[in-house]
Amino acid sequence: MTEAQQKEFLLDIDSLNAIYEKHNPIKKDGTFDFSAVRACIIELTDAGIKDEGEKEAFKDWMLEKTDFMKSPASTRFHGNFEHGLSVHSLAVVRQALLFARPIMQNFWQTPIADTFCISAEDVFVSSMAHDFCKADTYRIEFHNVKDVVGNWKKVPSYKTRSDSRNLGHGNESVLRLLEIMPSLIRKRYVLEAISRHMGFSDLSETESYNYSVFLGNPLVVLVQLADQTAAHWYSL
Repeated sequence: MTEAQQKEFLLDIDSLNAIYEKHNPIKKDGTFDFSAVRACIIELTDAGIKDEGEKEAFKDWMLEKTDFMKSPASTRFHGNFEHGLSVHSLAVVRQALLFARPIMQNFWQTPIADTFCISAEDVFVSSMAHDFCKADTYRIEFHNVKDVVGNWKKVPSYKTRSDSRNLGHGNESVLRLLEIMPSLIRKRYVLEAISRHMGFSDLSETESYNYSVFLGNPLVVLVQLADQTAAHWYSL
């Protein structure tokens, strides 16, 4: 990346961070205001994606065509509550934006600095879409439990739909994103970041043989770090 491209990247990252801070959708204790989460996601998408057609398709997919905004992020791990998927995804975006400056400034000093020309849009899209595979995946079941005074009450829990068709966690998210933003077929490094965001935990034995190659892509490292810290530091 040229110095001008680096400067543009940092300015765009700062602009996206400012949008998040304006909405302040997720508090330090993990509580959130869903109306602020939704508004923040919309404004970040409007600012973060340049192509108007793909921008509208991206928003329409999240807001209208799937249950992305309402779905949990898992059945029993992080984000296992209503709206958990959108809250977790936004938390990953936030972490990616915070880590983007130090990680990329460090990467620009390495011998492979000219290998990738990454934009703030790439950071936003890969972190926002990393778990698109989870939309329309869960169903609600109710079971009876006793409360603290011994009364029975029905409590909801999430289960994975038995008819769910999934080609693999990261790869399924890539496929869904390509339907929304077909231009990304020319940005393999973005697709790699989504496909490999789980690290070694989501790879077949064959895929793991050359996994280290993907770590040369700073966007892979950035999205992995953002996802892991959002899930384990903040339980989102």
